[in-house]
Amino acid sequence: MKVLSGSPINVPNDVVGKVTHRYNAFSNKHDLIFVTTGRKYPKGFAAVITSNARECLSIGHDRRLSIVCNVEGIDELTDGDVVCVNPSGSITVLFSKEAVGNALLVTEKCNCACIMCPQPPTDNEIDKTTLNLKIVSLIDKKTPMLGLTGGEPTLLGDRFIEILHACKTNLPRTEISLLSNGVAFSNMDFAKKIRAIQHPSLTIDIPLYADTDVEHNKIVGANVFFKVVQGLYNLALLKQRIGIRIVILKLNSNRLRQLAEFIYRNFPFVIHIAFMQMETTGMAKDNIQKLWIDPHDYAQDLEDAVKYLSMRDMNVSVYNSQLCVLPKILWNFSRKSISSWKNIYLNECQDCVYMKDCGGFFNSSDELHSTYIKAVKKNTLRKITLDYLR
Repeated sequence: MKVLSGSPINVPNDVVGKVTHRYNAFSNKHDLIFVTTGRKYPKGFAAVITSNARECLSIGHDRRLSIVCNVEGIDELTDGDVVCVNPSGSITVLFSKEAVGNALLVTEKCNCACIMCPQPPTDNEIDKTTLNLKIVSLIDKKTPMLGLTGGEPTLLGDRFIEILHACKTNLPRTEISLLSNGVAFSNMDFAKKIRAIQHPSLTIDIPLYADTDVEHNKIVGANVFFKVVQGLYNLALLKQRIGIRIVILKLNSNRLRQLAEFIYRNFPFVIHIAFMQMETTGMAKDNIQKLWIDPHDYAQDLEDAVKYLSMRDMNVSVYNSQLCVLPKILWNFSRKSISSWKNIYLNECQDCVYMKDCGGFFNSSDELHSTYIKAVKKNTLRKITLDYLR
């Protein structure tokens, strides 16, 4: 998440609110955080964020306002963003109105131990449900998409159901993508609770890393393959929209074609399949020697898998990948999927004519990425276009 910092005055507790630059805001000011470069600090707002230095100190004490002064980069805050102002003076952007994708971290607990998890689980955490319910109530109702992620969100049980209800009530037109390991849905009663909410735009995305139980279980660090399969069938019986996600690792890269066939033959009801390049942080960084494979080296396997599914009218995408290492035939399947706050481009990319269309890199990829990254320049554009058309 994007984080700014400054000098706090009268901020005894975390303050969560929606950003506004309007001095005379007409909404409920107690839910708004006023952002300004000026020297007027109006009453009634939940907090004030200013780029001014500590000359606002006396005003803060006089009016008992919660203020964070001397904040650099406030031009990055947009009306409609949802932020948390911390007593330390840090300002965390919990929802960015202009971002391609936003997500709520529902919990950091998990019942799997995926060897490439970018968000290693923890058992000791403060329940985030109240915070997330507040965020959902403040999010712009026109936001097109919101992810619910973890850890494993379903571990919260009825508290998670509460969050889904809030999404239906406050964001009825927003596409909700729930990222879950799928284990909880092997319990039909729980699957029915989710379906009973009747959210009109909920998709449950479940990872499936291999076409065999041994390989899948090795990757997720738990004996759950049969539960994931049962969960997929339970959700299908309930007519719930489901997607499948596949992170490509050295361990599964040579069986992508077989996995594609396994998905088609056993789960033809899924609405989307995404093949994803690994994010090299968290547990992935710790296990990098046995996980890392240059994306160029599995390009043919990926092409075979995507073509197999596409030719059978299944909706398939490639996430987190760079166009210069993808076979040209897969360019139409590539999606810009990395959250804007951790999406970077390398120095080699700056002269590329396709940079704006490319998925780019996770910021953790600055140290480790394909050795085949190269800029596509104007003098090679015609050749690439002709190759693609062939």
